[in-house]
Amino acid sequence: MTLRLFDSATRTVRDFVPRVAGEVGIYLCGATVQAPPHVGHVRSGVAFDVLVRWLRRQGTRVTLVRNVTDVDDKILAKSAAAGEPWWAWAMDNERAFTRAYDALGVLPPTYEPRATGHVPAMVELMSTLVERGHAYVAGDGDVYFDVRSFPEYGALTNQRLEDMAPAPDDAPEAGDKRDPHDFALWKAAKPGEPETAAWDTPFGRGRPGWHLECSAMAARYLGPEFDIHGGGLDLRFPHHENELAQSHAAGQPFARFWLHNGWVTQGGTKMSKSLGNGLLVDAVLAQSRAVVVRYALTAVQYRSMLEWSDDTLREAEATWDRLAGFVERAVEQVGAASDDEVATAELPAEFVAAMDDDLNVPAALAVVHETLRAGNTALAAGDHAAARAAMVALRAMLDVLGLDPGAAQWRARGGDQRHVRALEAVVGAELEARAAARAARDFTTSDAIRDRLAAAGIVVEDSSAGARWTLAPRSED
Repeated sequence: MTLRLFDSATRTVRDFVPRVAGEVGIYLCGATVQAPPHVGHVRSGVAFDVLVRWLRRQGTRVTLVRNVTDVDDKILAKSAAAGEPWWAWAMDNERAFTRAYDALGVLPPTYEPRATGHVPAMVELMSTLVERGHAYVAGDGDVYFDVRSFPEYGALTNQRLEDMAPAPDDAPEAGDKRDPHDFALWKAAKPGEPETAAWDTPFGRGRPGWHLECSAMAARYLGPEFDIHGGGLDLRFPHHENELAQSHAAGQPFARFWLHNGWVTQGGTKMSKSLGNGLLVDAVLAQSRAVVVRYALTAVQYRSMLEWSDDTLREAEATWDRLAGFVERAVEQVGAASDDEVATAELPAEFVAAMDDDLNVPAALAVVHETLRAGNTALAAGDHAAARAAMVALRAMLDVLGLDPGAAQWRARGGDQRHVRALEAVVGAELEARAAARAARDFTTSDAIRDRLAAAGIVVEDSSAGARWTLAPRSED
């Protein structure tokens, strides 16, 4: 089966055929580093990480470009309010995003360009648009895209110009715009703004508008035409609509597919700082293992909305513990599989079909759980060959999702390695003492140790291979 993806531009699921056989170029709109990331911010990173992993699993060479918007109105305003240089404020928050991506197992992009490093490419694109009559200079050096010069405007989101509301950050100022819907390509430097946040151009000194940077950087790293442009659903309008318009108006074919991931919601409302319902990634990771958060973000199909609550994490934690627990038991009884074995293992046909169906992760996970049940049955029956085959298949499927329990990042129960090593040492000492007590038929001491571990949230299971321990499921309170 050919990979099929939902193209937001045509609003259909289409066969995905790369522009160049065996190679795929993806541009993913990354962070505007005005503040540290909340869970909603990192969903696109996780969702497109699954796409990249799936393409690479099939032998495709993927070039992923994920930009960083490191200068804009909000960055300047928030840094000024905090009394920090704007560039330092942006860098601190960029590092927070990088920490979050790394903690959640998101593979690094091939290139991660910053807006401030690509001003010459933006000026070149802007000059082309002015020369072609699609942009004009207004006021003290603002440059706007003339939407009425481009009849296709609105094609991506299937809107008519008269039905659109101007974006707040591109609202008309003092009648400078020809049309309220025209959007800013370049913003003239204003009194009170840092001198360092402005660049000289033939049209005046200032800084880029939000939309211009992505078109310029996508063309710089992927060429005038590339395979996939991705981002969150909220970026379809105006950001991606404006990108498409300015790139096409400049004569560039631009993206062949547009993919958009759904929001993370709380109480049915899009997660955002402005609504006061943002959950910072650092705060979430202080309470939950990173692999559990990754599972929660991955387990729904990328286009679906994800309702975030304590139940979301509880269910993800319970599921992850079942998956990781099986792998641990299998390794104890039948031996570990190498990473190379997992990377080259044949995937179940049903899993492949699910992933090729617009990355249908819920259907793919159904195959994972069928394999889990078969593996547990094989372990209970002492069928080591079947158990090992199930363990390798399960790890291979979860590897595609960035959730392989045997991967180095998640191997130690998906937690902080130092805490895990300390916990394993303490529990190991307790289990050794319990084993000695049982050997001496001192069952009072043996039971006391078991009860003490249970009170600390440690479940002890006795087997022919000796005692093993797991963390008790999280309580509902």
